[in-house]
Amino acid sequence: MNDTDELISRALTAEDRELLARHGEPGYVHQALGLFRGPEGWVGVLAYVTALAAFAGFAFAFWRLWAAIDTLSAVRWGVVALLAFQYSAMMKSVMGTRVEANRVLRELKRVELRVALVQEARTQGAGPAA
Repeated sequence: MNDTDELISRALTAEDRELLARHGEPGYVHQALGLFRGPEGWVGVLAYVTALAAFAGFAFAFWRLWAAIDTLSAVRWGVVALLAFQYSAMMKSVMGTRVEANRVLRELKRVELRVALVQEARTQGAGPAA
């Protein structure tokens, strides 16, 4: 925890701290499963299903690559395996960037909550003259 976080923590009341703790960062599994919920959940499902299909295609092509007898067949299956694996990895990285974007948005909302709590404390501390 850095100095700014410590100063903010000291300025917050116990109720404010409890509210911020409730809105803390969830675990990785919860974040990953969160990609399948909400208005854009279908995009996550589609990306995940296509990544799984591409990985299955990679496994099949890789198996055929090792079972190939002639060089041309091995090269063909090797190219298919490479492309399927690259697509699968690309879709997984797309999902990872969405998790990171959601983390940034969550932290931004926590900052907004902190600013709102500080503003509320200032207006309550100023009294009726404000």
